[in-house]
Amino acid sequence: MAFREINSKMVEATLSPGQRLFSQRGAMLAYKGEVSFTPNIQGGQGGIASMIGRRVAGEATPLMTVEGSGTVLFGHGGHHIQVINLTGETLYVEADRLLAFDGTLQQGTMFMGSQGGVMGMVRGQVTGQGLFTTTLRGHGAVAVMAHGGVIEVPITPQRPVHVDPQAYVAHHGDVRNKLSTALGWRDMVGRGSGEAFQLELSGSGAVYVQASEEKL
Repeated sequence: MAFREINSKMVEATLSPGQRLFSQRGAMLAYKGEVSFTPNIQGGQGGIASMIGRRVAGEATPLMTVEGSGTVLFGHGGHHIQVINLTGETLYVEADRLLAFDGTLQQGTMFMGSQGGVMGMVRGQVTGQGLFTTTLRGHGAVAVMAHGGVIEVPITPQRPVHVDPQAYVAHHGDVRNKLSTALGWRDMVGRGSGEAFQLELSGSGAVYVQASEEKL
């Protein structure tokens, strides 16, 4: 299933019988056809055990199951929407940034400490994203929300990418991420550049960066 971008703040999904998708509750703007919207108490794929894991991790954004035959328009809060098409890789994204995603994608939760060790956990605290993040894996499309526009920045083994933690939206691929610091004496006395912390992403993949340092 693919999402068609109507404009920067609305996407359209076309549903056929037997298909389904998950969206954030209340994100439906309009629809045509025979389409149903059902609260999903499990929060997407993975069953009850996965649901409990996401709730413990604080990654259990209320979702609804969308099924039927027709087209549905999605948008939320006037946020910018970026469609990301996955071809077998894993997308790492905060649950509250998910607008809608293909029902065939496998949803999970990842402990930040598993990428970057202690600094991975520190990163979660510095960015306000907590100690866990949501993962979506497989073949399908994901619509994520951001402030302002979003650009996709390629990550190659020879050229790591450094991102302001507040401007980070999501990433995919075989990527390691860690928090890097550039604290100097000027930062200690309040005369620094204001860019003391950055996320360093290395490996092969891409990172999505929003045009704002404001979280959703």
